[in-house]
Amino acid sequence: MKAARKTADGRFEIAEVEEPRLPADDWVRARVRMAGICGTDLRHWEEPKEEFHCCIMGHELAGDVVEVGPAVQRVAVGDRVLVESVMGCGHCEWCRVQQYNRCPDLYATRRASVSRAYAEYVVGPQHKFHKLPDSVGYDDAALLDTYAVALHAQHLSGLTIGSRVAIIGAGPIGLGQLMLAKASGAAVTIIDKLPHALALAERLGADRIVRSDREDAEAAVRAMSDGRGADIVFECAGGTSMPETLPLATRLVRRGGRVVIVGGFNDGPIAIPLEWQRIQMSEITLIPSASFAFHDIHAEQVEVLDLLVRGKLKTRELITHRFPLDRINEAFETAQDRRRTGAIFVGLVL
Repeated sequence: MKAARKTADGRFEIAEVEEPRLPADDWVRARVRMAGICGTDLRHWEEPKEEFHCCIMGHELAGDVVEVGPAVQRVAVGDRVLVESVMGCGHCEWCRVQQYNRCPDLYATRRASVSRAYAEYVVGPQHKFHKLPDSVGYDDAALLDTYAVALHAQHLSGLTIGSRVAIIGAGPIGLGQLMLAKASGAAVTIIDKLPHALALAERLGADRIVRSDREDAEAAVRAMSDGRGADIVFECAGGTSMPETLPLATRLVRRGGRVVIVGGFNDGPIAIPLEWQRIQMSEITLIPSASFAFHDIHAEQVEVLDLLVRGKLKTRELITHRFPLDRINEAFETAQDRRRTGAIFVGLVL
């Protein structure tokens, strides 16, 4: 099959590789039709890492079932499916209680099967394949990994109707966070530096948009919260902006409020100075949020699929670019240079 493999310099090469086989009788093989590029992928773009050399990456995907093991009952050959790529070892204490996003072997496990979206075929256990209604396209479904990340963060946040919310970052996760918060009855201010992203946030229902390189974000949030600060702040930018955005999040939140850390970090120690005395004396809660799993008895990826079908989430407005797999390096360049290209969500069509 055709696949995009990581090169030594962190880019991609198109290669012919062996198709994956079903390792167990309850596994499924799917033909990938659409794969997304997310912030995690971009953090590793053009970053030489020996552990990724020759690896197939990508974890936002949808496609068609082409083969099922004899014990598979959830899906059948020909079904259009959303493929959930957050997959733990299945045996540890966290996996046993459906907290597989906390699995110590999460990344090694998922990269061996379902988290290989930049290739023509993937395999995985049947419970990671969710049938798509006719109204949901492959490109719509490829965004649902991102929205599940946002839903998990909202579940952790304790957001309720009437909450005053600030969101830092108007990329796909921040925009998903916005739509979920608005669907839950919150008043939302969203903060970014890119005019096209903020314009879309406004169309999606933001009560206030703030261009942080030209406006005072702290003053804007105080104005929408009777001078107190936001009840909840979601940091959705992540990456290299964290030394700026995480301290900002702690300044935007009110006393007794909550900061949810949704944006991702790279491996290793990262020093980000915070005003710890003020955070402690104000009893501000910092809540790390990682990927998604289950909320009570509900799979969060299935929850966002249901919310999309019911019209609570939008996808088409976010999809700005599509590229064939052969042009994956161009697709990544487009996704990375958002200011020039106007990109929000960039998808690869296989």
